[in-house]
Amino acid sequence: MGGTNPYIEKATCELPKKSYTITYVRPDGTITKVQVDPAKIPYGPTGLPGSILDVAMANGVDLEHVCGGVCACSTCHVIVKQGLDTCNEGTDDEFDQLDEAPMTTLQSRLGCQCVPNGAKDIVVEIPAVNKNLVKEGHQ
Repeated sequence: MGGTNPYIEKATCELPKKSYTITYVRPDGTITKVQVDPAKIPYGPTGLPGSILDVAMANGVDLEHVCGGVCACSTCHVIVKQGLDTCNEGTDDEFDQLDEAPMTTLQSRLGCQCVPNGAKDIVVEIPAVNKNLVKEGHQ
């Protein structure tokens, strides 16, 4: 599932012009480093083009996204540990959704809305707690 949400403010993003690395840190401590190639953006239909979620989905990083990456839930909540200053500004709609996420910090963003500009490498932590930890059939 992917697409757009016509009921929210459109985020303004500067797409990267050169390659950079996103390091994803999973709750179990597993680290996945992804080299982002600006020529391949968008990687897929999920989240804003070039977003942390878009890149994750194309590279086998399991980042929850119940709404399909359209800023209508908070399950793709991530914490940008390094490089937040290179990401687009969050919208009021994004921050309204983040209010629903547990364990938010000042570096919290929705993976579907957060688009790094590639000025430097970033490190993203996927929190251990989110609204959808218990999946159907895996209780």
